[in-house]
Amino acid sequence: MKKFLIIGYFFLVTILILVKEVYGYLDPSAMTYLIQITAAFCITIATCFGVIVYKIKRFFKNKSKELDDNKVKKIISDCLNIKVTEIEKMEKMKKGMTNNSYFFEYKNEKYIFRIPKEGTEKYINRKQEEIVYNELKGKNVCDEVIYLNSEKGYKISKFYENARECDSFKKDDISKCMQKLRKFHELELSVNHDFDIFERIEYYESIWKNKKPRYDDYYETKNNVLSLKSVIEKYDRKKVLCHIDAVSDNFLILPNDEVVLVDWEYAGMQDPHIDIAMFALYSMYSKEQLDTLIDLYFTEGCSDEIKLKIYCYMAVCGLVWSNWSEYKRKLGQDLGEYAVKQYEYAKEYFDIVQKELNKGENKCIQ
Repeated sequence: MKKFLIIGYFFLVTILILVKEVYGYLDPSAMTYLIQITAAFCITIATCFGVIVYKIKRFFKNKSKELDDNKVKKIISDCLNIKVTEIEKMEKMKKGMTNNSYFFEYKNEKYIFRIPKEGTEKYINRKQEEIVYNELKGKNVCDEVIYLNSEKGYKISKFYENARECDSFKKDDISKCMQKLRKFHELELSVNHDFDIFERIEYYESIWKNKKPRYDDYYETKNNVLSLKSVIEKYDRKKVLCHIDAVSDNFLILPNDEVVLVDWEYAGMQDPHIDIAMFALYSMYSKEQLDTLIDLYFTEGCSDEIKLKIYCYMAVCGLVWSNWSEYKRKLGQDLGEYAVKQYEYAKEYFDIVQKELNKGENKCIQ
């Protein structure tokens, strides 16, 4: 105690010695600047604090919505009408943009269980997905489905041992996948619903909770993209069943080099060439890489007209997935670079199409 009193005494004496009265004139204008600086500092701190609090709340909100392993096992057991104890080695796989997936074993067989993420009921029609899988049965195109619940969106499918996803920057992989995609298109399968890209632009925009667009030039970009509808309609577009989500992750390459297409929840009737654009958009290809992709699909060569139409699809579908990404962002699922890139594609390929059209006009004049 005595030690603390001595320290306190010396501290007090030091303060008294060092403190001096200071007289001076403070310019009122300087005082205004000080107030402004202090206010700006406080606002910045408050804004940062608000963002941090929001992120923390969103993190725990999303966490609370995720099912624990026991609940997932119970759902699987109900789906397959088996005991929970019979489900083995269950583990969560990588998160997808639309669903969460779990690996599990039952009686030494391996399976994948799919659970839709929050908000997917707004843009996925599970009844239509069921119709698509029924159409694909026996066609040697898609994954083997063991169980499908079109009410809840639950799906259990076969796990393919030693399969790998297509590497979208490996030419041999891309070639295999494009040839599989073309063979599927040439089957000319049919269902009773379309995937209308122009309708989807409007629909995804309509389900944003906050109606204000993320980008200042959104409405200008949207009007430019919508103007491409008249360009697309000039070209031949025989509709067949298309995958729509024909991205590299949905092409599984098996050890025997067979290719299996998975995740058909967006599938519907469309121009088959739209699937080429979808692959390029997700892979975030440059124009040069897109042209290579087109050549790998059309091994016999691609006409300028079809190529221009695919450029149109790059712009339109870029805006489709940009608006879709914005809906996901408002649910707390920020897709980062992917989302921004889709919007950039909408603008970039509109400009590319305009340049190509102008070239064509100049040739006609000459």
